[in-house]
Amino acid sequence: MTEKTSETQRQTRPKGHACVQSYLSTLDNSPGVYRMLDGTGRVLYVGKARNLKKRVSNYAKPAGHSPRIAKMISETESMMFLTTKTETEALLLEQNLIKQLKPHFNVLLRDDKSFPNILVAKGHAFPQIKKHRGAKKEKGDYYGPFASAGAVNRTLNQLQKVFLLRNCSDAMFESRTRPCLLYQIKRCSAPCVGHISERDYKNLVGDAERFLSGRSTRVQENLARDMEEASEAMEFERAAALRDRIRALTQVQSTQGINPRGVAEADVIALHMDGGQACVQVFFIRANQNWGNRDYYPRTGAGAEASEVLQAFIGQFYSTKTPPRLVLLSHPIEDSDLIEEALSQKAGRKVEVAVPLRGEKAELLAGAARNARESLARRMSETATQGKLLRGLAEAFDLDAPPERIEVYDNSHIQGSHAVGAMIVAGPEGFMKSQYRKFNIKGDELTPGDDFGMMKEVLTRRFKRLLKEDPDRESGTWPDLLLIDGGAGQVSVVAEIMRDLGVEDVPMVGVAKGVDRDHGKEEFHRVGKSPFALKMNDPVLYFVQRLRDEAHRFAIGTHRAKRAKAIGATPLDEVPGVGATRKRALLTHFGSAKAVSRAGLADLKAVDGISDALAETIYDFFHEKS
Repeated sequence: MTEKTSETQRQTRPKGHACVQSYLSTLDNSPGVYRMLDGTGRVLYVGKARNLKKRVSNYAKPAGHSPRIAKMISETESMMFLTTKTETEALLLEQNLIKQLKPHFNVLLRDDKSFPNILVAKGHAFPQIKKHRGAKKEKGDYYGPFASAGAVNRTLNQLQKVFLLRNCSDAMFESRTRPCLLYQIKRCSAPCVGHISERDYKNLVGDAERFLSGRSTRVQENLARDMEEASEAMEFERAAALRDRIRALTQVQSTQGINPRGVAEADVIALHMDGGQACVQVFFIRANQNWGNRDYYPRTGAGAEASEVLQAFIGQFYSTKTPPRLVLLSHPIEDSDLIEEALSQKAGRKVEVAVPLRGEKAELLAGAARNARESLARRMSETATQGKLLRGLAEAFDLDAPPERIEVYDNSHIQGSHAVGAMIVAGPEGFMKSQYRKFNIKGDELTPGDDFGMMKEVLTRRFKRLLKEDPDRESGTWPDLLLIDGGAGQVSVVAEIMRDLGVEDVPMVGVAKGVDRDHGKEEFHRVGKSPFALKMNDPVLYFVQRLRDEAHRFAIGTHRAKRAKAIGATPLDEVPGVGATRKRALLTHFGSAKAVSRAGLADLKAVDGISDALAETIYDFFHEKS
């Protein structure tokens, strides 16, 4: 790749069409990526071109542009170019730069969370079935993606009824001496205590995998045959259990909604646009089954065409995900051949991109489009309501304008132990969960239960980072309003922190429980002003209560997770070279971490998977500490 940029001082640079025109003589017909920048060097737009000179020359024309593109050109004061060897490389580079730089005039996918899968773990004689999210490092077979954790949980719940596979951890499996409750309610076959043979359990795993691969008909036939044989042999209890499993399997299939016969593996992507806003609905079809759907609301920039929005969405959506064999689209896109080639390269196999006009595939898209239309209508209605609440909040708290970003802080601990701080964020589109942050309280000098001290640590860390990463406040991560759980004391502490950091222009409000600590009687505290309350039926009051309750929920959840992790911890976690597998082997052999710490060197060497060198490390670790 080669890169070119202007060295001319800003004062002498042409602007707008003239600026674009000045670069044409330096360009050739190579494919590549271009960036348009304003006078401060902020990237306005990132685009790719099969032919850089031809594409950029379009921007040099003074007329024929949409209002969005015309405004972008008018703000352009410099450009940067990257030439690539192939058009596909230019497409991939464009999407990477868009995600990295988030230019104002580009279509931008804002929600880019990973999708959960079902994992049938194969590192054990009795495989575990469980939900998995993230890198696929664990040994086993993965089935997905599912649209949401809820879709996975519902499927797993039903699969437990049908196939009776365990979902407990290997450590829990090894420690069981009697069946757990799941066995009693017929959700597990209890392999942990030998109630099923390894061979029979393996057959259950095979049936589950056939079902997840779309071969459920054979599974149902086998269950029906076994039920009939059990009935003829007058094993009525076993026949009844098999009947219940067939019913559960039927229920799984019915809850999956549309199960297309002619589409084995596809993502169905439909776009609906209205009033400058867009909703993209994605349905996941795997193994001829509908594994759920998710809606996205990309930032479009007013005036973007449907083809541009959809193409940008696809490029960014699959930048971190493996595409299926077929991608069905509601609208044609400009560079479908490049998109196909890029997706095929990523998947390591042929990927087809299509816009069907009739048949089952068109019906799938019609359903997705209907969902996109209805989701966008709900979203626009909620946004209008949210805007009204933010305007009411600005009026109630004497803010200069409705806040674009509200940060709400809370702490959680039990008598000072496992203390955490939590920050949630809300704005015009509701809760911004990707912006939530948790803070493990580190202050060793804090008195247990010192809420003021914990709040001081959290806010100091938060705003020191903001001052370091975004001193000019250009990234949109600076809050317009701070809500603090507490009264005059907490507000005074926060004000002192902000003064010490030199940040005194961010409004803050303390939300105190008020009389009898009841909902609806909250008092609001501000620096240098008298406390006040809102009317019991004021929608703004309910809005603030919802913000505070969400912060409290997030703080409590974070605290519980930290406490649960600490409860499950053992001294073995600190021993170098002892990971989860060796820890399990040691606990299985000796029964407890305490017994491991007292074991002799010879006994440690006798444990499967523990080398002589590691046994010496473990022995030295505990005897040096004692």
